[in-house]
Amino acid sequence: MLPAPTSRLRFREMAEADADALGEVLEVGSPASRYAGRDPHRWVAWTRGLYAEHGFGLWVVETHDGTLVGDCGLTRQEVQGEWLTEIGWHVHPELRGRGYATEAATSVLTCARDAGIDHLVAIIAPDNHASQAVARRLGFTVDREVRWHGSPALVFGGTLVG
Repeated sequence: MLPAPTSRLRFREMAEADADALGEVLEVGSPASRYAGRDPHRWVAWTRGLYAEHGFGLWVVETHDGTLVGDCGLTRQEVQGEWLTEIGWHVHPELRGRGYATEAATSVLTCARDAGIDHLVAIIAPDNHASQAVARRLGFTVDREVRWHGSPALVFGGTLVG
């Protein structure tokens, strides 16, 4: 399972060699980042485990000339005791605001629908207005507000129809 390329982007499986670049995307060195202090090598290992277990995970997103844009894909997340399939995206800070997240997520959404997944969620921090806008562009609406990993979060949901 791999999303189809778009006019500007292509997808591939994450590899250990991507860890340092993904650390920049996740801003692991920034105290303001949700991912501050996380080990990007563990991020890659977790994602590769998702491929083995579910056949999907977060894929590296890059331009057709090979510039790493970020990651985007599907993960399994537990929310209030329920396991859900989440669509998620992370774009390098220097490349935000160019429509890459929406473009990548649209391809991932199509891939999920083609694989028979009928409902996705996006779990987004209440102050992350850019990601909320992406979720809305995908046709998602807020299903509920939760505490997730100790912080408030909005759970956007979208039903995929063929």
